[in-house]
Amino acid sequence: MGCQEEGATPAAAQPHVLLVSCPLQGHVNPLLRLGRRLAARGLLVTFTTFRHAGLRGIHADGTCTHGVRFQYLLGDATGRDDDADQMTPDDMLRHAVDAGPAALAALIGRQADAGRPVTCVVNTTFVPWALDVAREQGVPCRATLWTQSCTVLSLYYHFYNNTFPDASFPSAADDAPVALPGLPAMAMDELPLMVRPEFADNLWGQALRDELAGQVREEKGAPSLVLVNTFHALERAAIDALPIAVVPVGPLLDVDDEMGEDHDGVMAWLDAQAPRSVVYVAFGSLVDIGPDETAELAEGLAGTGRPFLWVVRDSKRLDLLPEAVLAACDDDKGKIVAWCPQGRVLGHVAVGCFVTHCGWNSVTEALAAGVPVVGYPWWSDQFTNAKLLVEYGVGVRLPAPVTRDALRMCVDEVMDGTEAATMWERATSWKEEAASAMAHGGSSDRNLLDFVDLIRMLVGSCEV
Repeated sequence: MGCQEEGATPAAAQPHVLLVSCPLQGHVNPLLRLGRRLAARGLLVTFTTFRHAGLRGIHADGTCTHGVRFQYLLGDATGRDDDADQMTPDDMLRHAVDAGPAALAALIGRQADAGRPVTCVVNTTFVPWALDVAREQGVPCRATLWTQSCTVLSLYYHFYNNTFPDASFPSAADDAPVALPGLPAMAMDELPLMVRPEFADNLWGQALRDELAGQVREEKGAPSLVLVNTFHALERAAIDALPIAVVPVGPLLDVDDEMGEDHDGVMAWLDAQAPRSVVYVAFGSLVDIGPDETAELAEGLAGTGRPFLWVVRDSKRLDLLPEAVLAACDDDKGKIVAWCPQGRVLGHVAVGCFVTHCGWNSVTEALAAGVPVVGYPWWSDQFTNAKLLVEYGVGVRLPAPVTRDALRMCVDEVMDGTEAATMWERATSWKEEAASAMAHGGSSDRNLLDFVDLIRMLVGSCEV
């Protein structure tokens, strides 16, 4: 289904979904992938966020690709928000809170004036005001795409709503394990940051509190859903134990947007490597492990004696790398790039291990590709995700701060250790489960179709 052309007469009662993303890559990617699936099912889809130079995979204001039209909240005629280019994540969040509600209300109004009234607003975490604006504007359907795991959602829900006072969330001087229904017991260093004492009331924690409070308010009002980038088989116990209803629609993966040209010859280089031989290293769009740990990581990679593909976003860090790593790249036994199409890379037969920061998008991509992992969590929900990967039996957690010997030992354990074959079997099983969920008639596919049917029903009821 393509985008409606500007000035064209709209199809009668065609549902229109407006996607409102937090301006971080880990939120933009899954929300866009959801949008493409909704567009493929015949809905009008518009995507919006605060555009800035650090975001990949987005397009100029007013353009349409894969059935999704891009209309940004602020910026010049190209959709660019120059003030956001130099912002930290904290700055972006403050910017969104200050400027977002009025900008979103204006955007919803412009869509109505253009003959495309918004039927449903879907936000991501950390822009909770989007659902409030949608309610005030009379949008009949409101939903959140939760971009983290249901396990983390459960931890946040119980913590911020104090539903289990005896759950023993740690105080500053307490490291008692946290035990909640449907979840494994978790120690302090396995909890997401926003339930730890020093982070619970910061800017991000307050946004989470507002988001969860909004969901509770919505339970007695018009339909509001929590869509989750997971699948039922992966988090069955956590989903079933949650006191709020959630709708698994994942894993939200897209290969189409990563196909085409071979960026920096990555795929050609992988083609030349033996099956399951390559160590792939990537820490997402925000994690910066610092110069000392970068050097240790580099020495550890060289010490494995294995071919490696390493995403190093900051070109200045290349000056810190030891001769052994640079020599491996010169000999074509290693490759360092600023970016690569991660979905395609993980799906390549040459990749035998993924060293990851454990962002939830990376976790679901690894599981969907059937690749074992070495987890090195750094921020937010990544600590809990690393715990889950160990629970799923597909990886190990690298101790912090990283040392060359620890990295080498973890990679060896995943690729050649006594449990390596079992990890591959489990990873392959999760790959099959993920594919089954997203296949026609699978659990996540059915959930997404039910969501589309709900939106269509609400359009019909509004016409009566």
